[in-house]
Amino acid sequence: MSLGRRRFLSLSLGGVAVFAAGRLAWRGLERSASENVVTRQAWALGSDVSMTVLGLPTDRAERALDAAFAELELVEQVLSLYRPNSQVCRLNRDRVLQQPHPYFLAVLEMAEQTSRQSDGAFDITVQPLWNLFAACQKQGRLPTDFQIAAARAGVDWRAVEISRDHIHLRAPATAITLNGIAQGFAADRAVAALRDHGVEHALVNAGEIGCLGRKPDGRDWTVGIQHPREPDAFVALPALRGRSLATSGDYETTFSADFSKNHIFDPQTGQSPSELASVSIVAPTAMQADALSTAAMVLGADRTLALIETLADIDALLVLKQGRMMRTPGFLSVEKRYNG
Repeated sequence: MSLGRRRFLSLSLGGVAVFAAGRLAWRGLERSASENVVTRQAWALGSDVSMTVLGLPTDRAERALDAAFAELELVEQVLSLYRPNSQVCRLNRDRVLQQPHPYFLAVLEMAEQTSRQSDGAFDITVQPLWNLFAACQKQGRLPTDFQIAAARAGVDWRAVEISRDHIHLRAPATAITLNGIAQGFAADRAVAALRDHGVEHALVNAGEIGCLGRKPDGRDWTVGIQHPREPDAFVALPALRGRSLATSGDYETTFSADFSKNHIFDPQTGQSPSELASVSIVAPTAMQADALSTAAMVLGADRTLALIETLADIDALLVLKQGRMMRTPGFLSVEKRYNG
């Protein structure tokens, strides 16, 4: 899994979707004194990040955005694999981390919960597989079956020992990645920071999507989800209705031209799952949506739908590799809701 793996968004402000090819684009937006709109864009967490705040004076909106982006920086310091001194990198290097940050513990708690719910389909210890495939890609080849089996020896989500005082990797070959959950957590923390600064209406794209309130026209925030095989098209425009959204897809980071080898690994086989091209999840938090979207890619359609039936306030849109789509009843598409 790679933090740069999600380039799937088009977003709608005032009811008009603008496809942004991985960036938020606010075009044709009319601003008024009673409808202040402040947007800030940056690069963080291996992805384009954008936050838009509505309805506050510019100085207050800027202070709120300062706080939200500070949260992203803190999340990177704790959870990023691309910062050698982050807590997750120190854990992978030293096998033990004393006094982990509360954010680390919160993410590990959700990761463990999702692993249990999905019978191990979500597994933060697949990092050895990612390391193997990335190294072989630099050599212009795919790993051998023997190499994959060797990498899998370190893959077991139950090998991570977690307590308030320390985190310990019990197996010598184990290494973790939080790239299938960290962006969702970052979106949640940014939303919380905005709320704490008095923001009532906002949209956050930190690789996954969180929101507060509604758009200027009073409708729900809506996002467009990229078609997994057509980069300039989207498969749905769901209304968030106060929930968060995350998408995982086989097209985001690939090791083969046909998408059959990609950044998502089945922990049981060491290979990429073969049924789904993408999964979009809406959930109460972006962290939960993020983890479940990754798990769903491994579970496949039937097992994902069965799991979602046991969870509260979760909906999904599944795109199979053959192009067929499946969605739960609560995954409302804006064109259905407003035009039908």
